[in-house]
Amino acid sequence: MKILKNLIPVLMLFTCYLSSAQSSNGDVSSLPIDPKTNSYVRYYYYPNLEAYFDNLELVYIYKVNGQWEKAENLPTNYGGYSLFNKVRVNITDYDGDEPYQLIKTHKKMYPYNSKGRFSNTTTSTK
Repeated sequence: MKILKNLIPVLMLFTCYLSSAQSSNGDVSSLPIDPKTNSYVRYYYYPNLEAYFDNLELVYIYKVNGQWEKAENLPTNYGGYSLFNKVRVNITDYDGDEPYQLIKTHKKMYPYNSKGRFSNTTTSTK
């Protein structure tokens, strides 16, 4: 009985620790999954904007005056562009905090095409 009294508080502390550890991971489990690669999609890349959308932080990442910025909405100079009618690319091979480090690679792999067609199979036309 004495062991049970000591075991219950330890189990409660362990349960609290596990639940706090799971909630502090940025909620990665809520990210969409790419059906072709079966991996989480943290970023979308928009080739004609040369911008990213972060699904984890729910912000756009784009360049302004040579500096990369994050914001919940695109700036007004992107006005008239429909994010839902143009091509976006699922970035499944990077999940860090600075996807723009790979902008040269992404520009090469996914050049802007006004018709919205890519030969690469990891693209999405949503």
